[in-house]
Amino acid sequence: MQVPLLDLTQQYTQFKDELLPDLASLCASQQFILGPKVAELEEKVAAYCGAAGALGVSSGSDAIIVALMAEGIGQGDEVITSSYTFFATAGAIARVGARPVFVDIDPRTFNLDVNKLEAALTPRTKAIIPVHLFGQPADLDPILKLAETRNLIVIEDACQAIGAEYKGKRVGALGDYGCLSFFPSKNLGAFGDAGMVLCRDQAKVERLRILRNHGMFPQYHHQIVGGNFRLDALQAVVLLHKLPLLDGWSSARQANFAFYNERLANINGLVTPWIAPETTRHIGNQYVIRIANGRRDAVMAYLKANGIGCAIYYPIALHCQECFQYLGYRPEDLPESLKAASETLALPVYPELTSEQKEYVASTLLQALKQA
Repeated sequence: MQVPLLDLTQQYTQFKDELLPDLASLCASQQFILGPKVAELEEKVAAYCGAAGALGVSSGSDAIIVALMAEGIGQGDEVITSSYTFFATAGAIARVGARPVFVDIDPRTFNLDVNKLEAALTPRTKAIIPVHLFGQPADLDPILKLAETRNLIVIEDACQAIGAEYKGKRVGALGDYGCLSFFPSKNLGAFGDAGMVLCRDQAKVERLRILRNHGMFPQYHHQIVGGNFRLDALQAVVLLHKLPLLDGWSSARQANFAFYNERLANINGLVTPWIAPETTRHIGNQYVIRIANGRRDAVMAYLKANGIGCAIYYPIALHCQECFQYLGYRPEDLPESLKAASETLALPVYPELTSEQKEYVASTLLQALKQA
């Protein structure tokens, strides 16, 4: 049996008949940059996430960059984030000229360990970027409280977590900014790169809007330097068709998540994902297990040899990446991030998995553990 890590072709069949006429109309209009479809998507995603406002941008990575730019964060500033996440989170900090400051993770959730946060603060700290990794919210209350006390900006990296809930509230709308990614593999994915910035303050959206288009307002007048962060209308059309289906897809991921957690419980050397009590909705963007005792790579090879897609998110902690060696971290400075990078493995969890496929993944994994 073949079980890919992700199969988007089945998802496409669910909405293509309604989508294609709208794409044809857009092509006939030849209005591909921004426009009414982008504005409609912004309004609907803001409402879905419970945000005061939203601005469509070119990617989740650019969403983080433009949020940092909106707050004037740059040279000489420090921004705290997790060392165990996708590169774009820290890459955005470096690209605006600020210094990434890495904090270790809670080994149960893979999210930033809030107990280690205050020790990382310095007089140069301007912002905190908690990451809601794999679809589970970070523990936001202590982060928001600390930020309020120290007058810091909180930018939620919710790129993997649209619709996830922390204590009953949707993530992305709880900090000053929330950044979403619509990369095709996300729960809500476009037909290419796309993203969005959420704001709990509508006034911040207007500054983002100017920054999104080269800092231009009015036309050809530039009081500030921005970037080309515009969202294509084509991606907005696709996402408008997908958004009504999102909750159904996320529910299917949750069901697959629960199946694996039950089927793989109490297996020696295997740790299944843990859902924190503060997490009232985990959207299951990835199902990531931990395999101890140096057996992870052998298990992965066995699964792939038997037709099962799997992947390592993420094999090198950010504080160990070559481009960040100038920061002066030693690998052992963040031991939980280092350990997660050596033990984690993602299994297929996409909504269209059949019962037979899930059972095949689980049984093959158990066999792989015995072989390893």
